[in-house]
Amino acid sequence: MSAQPSSPFDVEAVRRDFPILQQRLAGDMPLVYLDTAATSQKPRSVIAKVVECYEQYNSNVHRGIHQLGDRMTTELEEAREKVQRFIGANEVDEIVFTSGTTMSMNLVAHGWARKFLKPGDEILLNPMEHHANLVPWQLAASATGAELRYLPLTNDGRLDLSTLDELLTHRTKLVAVTAMSNVLGTINPIEILAQRAHDVGALICVDGAQSVPHAPTDVRSPNIDFLAFSGHKLYGPTGIGVLYARRELLEAMDPFLAGGHMIREVFLDSSTWADVPAKFEAGTCPFIEAVGLGAAIDYVNQIGLPNIMQQEHALSVKAHEQLAAVTGVSIYGPAVEHKGAILSFTVEGVHPHDLSDLLDRRGVAIRAGHHCTMPLHELLNLTATARASFAFYNTTAEVDALVEAVIAARKTFRLKP
Repeated sequence: MSAQPSSPFDVEAVRRDFPILQQRLAGDMPLVYLDTAATSQKPRSVIAKVVECYEQYNSNVHRGIHQLGDRMTTELEEAREKVQRFIGANEVDEIVFTSGTTMSMNLVAHGWARKFLKPGDEILLNPMEHHANLVPWQLAASATGAELRYLPLTNDGRLDLSTLDELLTHRTKLVAVTAMSNVLGTINPIEILAQRAHDVGALICVDGAQSVPHAPTDVRSPNIDFLAFSGHKLYGPTGIGVLYARRELLEAMDPFLAGGHMIREVFLDSSTWADVPAKFEAGTCPFIEAVGLGAAIDYVNQIGLPNIMQQEHALSVKAHEQLAAVTGVSIYGPAVEHKGAILSFTVEGVHPHDLSDLLDRRGVAIRAGHHCTMPLHELLNLTATARASFAFYNTTAEVDALVEAVIAARKTFRLKP
């Protein structure tokens, strides 16, 4: 994930772009928001764009033959083009708007897997995946007779590629993998997996929810077949997601949802489908949310992904070094050079939920629980972890606040220093 910054980075100037970061919490404490992996905060430009839509040209898209409808449709399709350029898709029609990563994954599981898989086929997964990249494939396998295989993890939370030859065979039809773990922070070798999958005739479906907002993505290299991600983790609105798929795959797939906009003609006994991507956008598209996502992409491009990567990596290094020095703290996942800015940990003698509550009293917002990765936590012999996740709007002072709050929590439980 190494890259050169595109321009000098001023984190304090960036923070002024995010209204929520300026607020004071109860007790006049500043907000230390370390939960971006769950949802990102929104810059003023995104908020302003959404307000502009509602105040100036709110109208349903594609069908209204009037000025408001034309303007809203133009804004929506311009947002689609921004997504296309952001991830390097060949065609704008390869961008399908959904409600989020979970719906995008389910769209592939229903529209592709249920149509093309058969008994004896295999789907290759691994234990670090989010439930959204496990459960849809479980249902698809149950419906088609396909089997699930699992690539094991190394002791430090990376994919064990030494078993790839054994598990990735001519029976494998799909490799479903996260580009970056939402718990371990592991950055997976998508280029290697894509090439190996294609070598045996399989497709690759990438969960980009954690990776797309934090590092450059180009679906043409390493030739990704399916990519899913969410707008709300990319500094955009909730309720909007993206499924990218190569045109020939989208054209071969069955619709997932049926109703308005996704049809060409409807008869009493049958229907025909609209061209892609409309074929997969039944009903009223989250059009204002999509325009907000376009504004978020504009903002990220203005900041520059190299700047984002550099700032987040520096925060991650500092947080790992300082937390690892605290007695009783265990950090999960690979070394910091192999992971994104996600740090999951436990404190001996303190349940993660209690830890999160104590940190919240000091204004530090983290996540606690199984983070929708129950199989991974079972593998780690844990019921829950605490998770701090960083964005480019975080500061080194906020890392200090996190560490100080963890130390204070240990004192609250009268744990030995």
